[in-house]
Amino acid sequence: IMMNLYSGTTCPFSQRCRIVLYEKGMDFQIIDVDMFNKPEDIAVMNPYNRLPVLVERDLILYEANIINEYIDERFPHPQLMPADPVMRARARLFLFSFEVELFSQVDLVENGNARQQEKARSQICDRLTELAPVFTKQKYMLGDDFSMLDVSLAPLLWRLDFYNVALPKSG
Repeated sequence: IMMNLYSGTTCPFSQRCRIVLYEKGMDFQIIDVDMFNKPEDIAVMNPYNRLPVLVERDLILYEANIINEYIDERFPHPQLMPADPVMRARARLFLFSFEVELFSQVDLVENGNARQQEKARSQICDRLTELAPVFTKQKYMLGDDFSMLDVSLAPLLWRLDFYNVALPKSG
């Protein structure tokens, strides 16, 4: 099976999907897309004209969380969403809150005016500071196992310097 992932080179959402594909050890091809000069076929594949887009035979998926859940269900090892339905639902709630509270701000940091950028940076900082105690108690968001929540956060954490977000030093 060959999967093609249309991926923005600097896009944190694309990066999530790349992490999941690598974790699964899948045979896939990454097609790097210039975020500022997207080919027209991206808009044909995704009506929102956003990346990432996953293409496998006649299946076309977009939205990082949807792509990642598909890959996780299709190739169960290692499992990145919890097996237990209650835990899985909680994980989905976390992922949703990351979108609303963190990743909605990324767009503003990248494309907003100075005031919007400042506000978005402080929002990202506040939310990550609230999450920080989790990592003092355990290795990953859900405990001992690397999960979709870690996949979701990693590209943002890697970009904090780039986004000019300074987290307070923990004592």
